[in-house]
Amino acid sequence: MDGTALYEAVAAIFVAQTQGTELTIGRIVAVSITATAAAIGAAGVPQAGLVTLVMVLDAVGVSSEFVGSILAVDWLLDRFRTTVNILGDVLGTGIVNHLCKGFLQKLDAQAAAEKNGSGGDAVLEVEAAPGDIDLPVYPAQKGDISREKQQEQTVHI
Repeated sequence: MDGTALYEAVAAIFVAQTQGTELTIGRIVAVSITATAAAIGAAGVPQAGLVTLVMVLDAVGVSSEFVGSILAVDWLLDRFRTTVNILGDVLGTGIVNHLCKGFLQKLDAQAAAEKNGSGGDAVLEVEAAPGDIDLPVYPAQKGDISREKQQEQTVHI
């Protein structure tokens, strides 16, 4: 999704510039919002970005007849979009793993203990102990409170 949203915004601005259409700040914001929404709703199908690009161009009043000029290099750009999408997914997965690793290890240990103790027929009920997952509470503005105060305000789930 990340790569498709970036691609559609840049491609829409490129097409507008090749047509000589001046994009105001409002139109650029509209392109960004529409490209993001289109990327969220786009199917995970190769070349789906071209279909949604036409929708983004129509949303800001730019003619979509120059989309064909992008078609020649879209196969290469599609590889880069896929790379950015996968990188975003991997980073998100790594962050979730880092935040939940201790809790998941306790969950696995409890499941193994209950399976060995009751023959595997027991219903597993897991309660998170305080401190299993730490989520920091950030102040409204940078510099509002000290680092020590931030550590005190960490929420333990």
